[in-house]
Amino acid sequence: MIIGIPRSRVSDEYRVGLPPRMAGNLVRQGWTVLVEKNAGAGSGFPDAHYERVGADICHQADEVWGRAELILKVNTLARAEYDLVRPGQILMSVFHLAVADRKMLERLLEIGCTVIDYVTIEDDLGRLPVLRPLSQIAGRMVPQIAARYLQTDHGGTGILLGGAPAVPPAEVTIIGAGTVGRNAVRACLGAGARVTLLDSDLDRIAELDWMFPGRVTTYPANEATISKVFAFANVVVGAVLVPGTRTPHLVTRPMVGLLRPGSLVIDISVDQGGCFATSRPTRLSDPTYVVDGVTHYCVPNLPSLVARSASYAMANAAMPYVQMVAEGSLSDEATMPADLRRGVNIQGGRIRHAGLARIMGLEDPS
Repeated sequence: MIIGIPRSRVSDEYRVGLPPRMAGNLVRQGWTVLVEKNAGAGSGFPDAHYERVGADICHQADEVWGRAELILKVNTLARAEYDLVRPGQILMSVFHLAVADRKMLERLLEIGCTVIDYVTIEDDLGRLPVLRPLSQIAGRMVPQIAARYLQTDHGGTGILLGGAPAVPPAEVTIIGAGTVGRNAVRACLGAGARVTLLDSDLDRIAELDWMFPGRVTTYPANEATISKVFAFANVVVGAVLVPGTRTPHLVTRPMVGLLRPGSLVIDISVDQGGCFATSRPTRLSDPTYVVDGVTHYCVPNLPSLVARSASYAMANAAMPYVQMVAEGSLSDEATMPADLRRGVNIQGGRIRHAGLARIMGLEDPS
């Protein structure tokens, strides 16, 4: 099989679908790996590192897309790539198809390619093995984002995240106790902030309370508790994920208005639609906007800020599935591993994922 790694053309995306080390593993297993020139530059991987492990450097995107049977990306397709996809080609990436551009989805169905969305690869225990490391990174980045936008020069209230002697720390509220939320809790506690956690799953709340005894204030997530904690929060983190579908808007605009001017909202759920009614996707080069005096940070590809670490983390988790696909696991649905099957969103001109079919109202998967 010929495997292609194109350069990302999504704005402010610095990650790459496969670092040189993993590309070398595929080459040693007998597969051809094509890498578009400068595909890894944003993550600190020069072309020479790919050539050193046996990959071929292509100077044009057309060559990668035109020759490769399997395309490995790190984000959705840019509009310039819609016409590069070929019938029968296999695409693997973080697509977030549940909130993707309708024209892209229709184009992928028309072409007749296979699309595997890393977001919906799910094991029998409900875990998301490829998305999880990216969620861990996003959660652990919360303190550095919060500290920056609480600063006076960034329009914040001038509060030091970890406080100082005789000066209290910032109050951080986290909505969602999944992978992002628990990593945000850990990181914010480590930075010295006071942390409040809300979730609708009381078992998750109990687990986090046990992990951080006496250090985290917990509430069930509902309108009353959200309104209560917003009265004193300096930072609110949206960390809600419903796999394979849009994130519900748990926080209304009137609730956002309860926050004090200069407060900060970090909606990490924005890549699946966002859990704040006031959220809209931004980009790393222009990450914030203000609604009712509250700064909103809503960057869908937040891990791209640490592109090298994020590229390694995603590739480490994705490699077993890349190898399954390269070895022909998609050819027989009866023997296809269940977790990989859940990741197949489009195949043969049909939507194969039930959640995506329901959202788009196109057709039911067979």
